[in-house]
Amino acid sequence: MGVVTGIVLYAIIWFMTLLIVLQTNVVSQDEAGERVKGTHGSAPANPQLGKRFLVTSGIAFGIWAVIAAIILSGAITIDDIDLFTRFGMGSPPPE
Repeated sequence: MGVVTGIVLYAIIWFMTLLIVLQTNVVSQDEAGERVKGTHGSAPANPQLGKRFLVTSGIAFGIWAVIAAIILSGAITIDDIDLFTRFGMGSPPPE
């Protein structure tokens, strides 16, 4: 795995993790009783984006480290995953 591949893998994991972290422990404006005029009641009262970005970065790094270790060790390769090259190009699967 190259440097650019590692960065792209981390970015994908980071954004997928962010989508989960953004949904956890959210207090809506209706629940807090502090609805700002012109906003929807389900909007977060205090989004705490800085804290959420830090939590996302830590979790994503842990996940990335495990996946990078698996890729770099060779425990799982593309040949193990890719069904189209498993039996060779153009050859039918064994019966």
